[in-house]
Amino acid sequence: MSAATVSPARRAAHAVVLRTIAEGAYADRAFHGEAEGLAPRDRQLAKRLAFGTVQRRGTLDWVAGRYTHGTLEPRVRAALQLGLYQLLFMDGVAPHAAVGEAVELAKPSRGHRVVNAVLRRVQREGVELPADDTPEGAAVRHAHPLWLVQMWWDWLGPGPTRALLRACNEPAELALRVNPLAPAAALDDIPGTREGDTIIVSGPFDAFSHPGYAAGAFTPQSRAAQRVGTFVDPQPGERVLDLCAAPGGKTTHLAALMGGAGEIVAVERHAGRAAALERTCARMHAGNVRVVRADALEFRDPSGFHRVLLDPPCSGLGTLQSHPDLRWRVTPADVAELAAQQRRLLAAARESLRPGGRLVYAVCTLSPDEELLQGVERWRTLPSVDGTDGFYSAADVGG
Repeated sequence: MSAATVSPARRAAHAVVLRTIAEGAYADRAFHGEAEGLAPRDRQLAKRLAFGTVQRRGTLDWVAGRYTHGTLEPRVRAALQLGLYQLLFMDGVAPHAAVGEAVELAKPSRGHRVVNAVLRRVQREGVELPADDTPEGAAVRHAHPLWLVQMWWDWLGPGPTRALLRACNEPAELALRVNPLAPAAALDDIPGTREGDTIIVSGPFDAFSHPGYAAGAFTPQSRAAQRVGTFVDPQPGERVLDLCAAPGGKTTHLAALMGGAGEIVAVERHAGRAAALERTCARMHAGNVRVVRADALEFRDPSGFHRVLLDPPCSGLGTLQSHPDLRWRVTPADVAELAAQQRRLLAAARESLRPGGRLVYAVCTLSPDEELLQGVERWRTLPSVDGTDGFYSAADVGG
């Protein structure tokens, strides 16, 4: 086998994994660049390979550590992880292809011999992973950092935690929100099922290359994220405040729910994100949105708002399926720092709410320390139960 025979999907996946190791790149952003030009089926396979390998990094390194000594150079480590992922966690993959192409991807480094030796031994003998009846064993078996497993174990209990860990290693759903503000567009060629204004995609599909995306006919948005907009329940003609609004999925959903009537003030601190938010609103035909570049902690409007949505920065631990490297980035210190920031933002959000108005707090995480608002109504989604992102949201009424 030569380098020329390595499949485009495996080559792209290896490049993504390598960039996460060598550059600290975000897997989803790296994939967007490396998968450019791939055919839909190759793109789907490359995403499964890359995201699955990055998600399972802890387990794969645990396995590799049983057969190797010292530090592997990034190219070799990425190839070994990719090969191990296919042998241990993917059905329907020919073992000789997984091994042979991983070896080629490790070249020209002499470490390709290590990749070959380890993968062939695992192919012959298999691997017995630790049982998941303790947090320590579950952390290795399901490839999550121990601190996170322990937090969920104490909060949700062992059984629900194991189910959540398994779900977080599955591919994320691809849900599209159909936009009623856009001119009618042909969406019948999108594979999947439609429920109201939501399409649950099945099979290979590149949302961003579909003409409906550029036309604003739809936008990718998980069902849990869509639930936030309906929970806010904005009415036509109202004044609505969206704090920490970028990238704009919820902002434009609010506009759609209002039928484009009324005013939405979307506050975003960062200049680049605010500019991107304006472009998103234009693409989604959300003409009743006014983007304001300001710090949400300092923004004030004496007229007040009927409804306020606070979607603050959070640890994102409900989105581990679609952000495969996030579990290896977030730390307990990050969670504590974010919770403190969320508390300040929540106090600021209350100051913009009219008496009797509705305040909604929403975070795409599964962390008890970040469930700050209990409110008069609240809900939580779990990937293991609801098949969508993990979210927490609560609503309260202004005094």
